[in-house]
Amino acid sequence: MAGLVRISLDTPEETRPFEGGTGQVEVVNLSGGAVGRATFLPGWRWSEHVKPIAGTDSCQAGHTGYYVSGRMKVVTDDGEEIEYGPGDFAVIPPGHDAWVVGSEPCVVIDWQGFADYARR
Repeated sequence: MAGLVRISLDTPEETRPFEGGTGQVEVVNLSGGAVGRATFLPGWRWSEHVKPIAGTDSCQAGHTGYYVSGRMKVVTDDGEEIEYGPGDFAVIPPGHDAWVVGSEPCVVIDWQGFADYARR
């Protein structure tokens, strides 16, 4: 039987900055996989600030996450669009672009897609 676990995203095991100083993802590793908190600053866009790191045409990470603050627009490779904001739970399949909407940083907790996200 597994015991209680406490790991804080305030003291992450790894911090990965995005291109252009547009935010970062902070990662902790649990036995079930990585959990991350990403802070996307106004002006951040995956295709500009993570694509050079990932080396793919669109984001190939699937995400299961919760939006703490800010807003983000996501457009899939096949044209489906949605905007997420505070309190929203999101399931986003691989194959998408995304960007911050508005002037507030967007903070997302993700427990599926950040294991290798923005890893150099």
